Amino acid sequence: MFAVIYRWRLRPGMERQFTEGWHRVTVAIHARCGSYGSRLHRADDGTWVAYARWPDEESRERCAVPDPQGIAMMVEAIAERLPEIRMELVDDLLAEPGRLSGATPGP
Repeated sequence: MFAVIYRWRLRPGMERQFTEGWHRVTVAIHARCGSYGSRLHRADDGTWVAYARWPDEESRERCAVPDPQGIAMMVEAIAERLPEIRMELVDDLLAEPGRLSGATPGP
């Protein structure tokens, strides 16, 4: 499993446009590129952070932009794009409440 953390600073007043673009792009990537989806967060320091999971790094690299309009919405709202963080999954205990019963350690 492969994961990436994305981070941005947004232009004031463009948060809704960014989240709508992010949502469109994430849905399209999940449907067309085989990603495992993503979660978007607003951090307490004012940055926006998304965490995305993929079956492997190659799947992410092969993925072409499936929603150019959604990307354009995001790009227009971004004041600064911070370096992404690429990660290999070692263990996974992220689950909705009550869904960890029987969880086993990672590889």
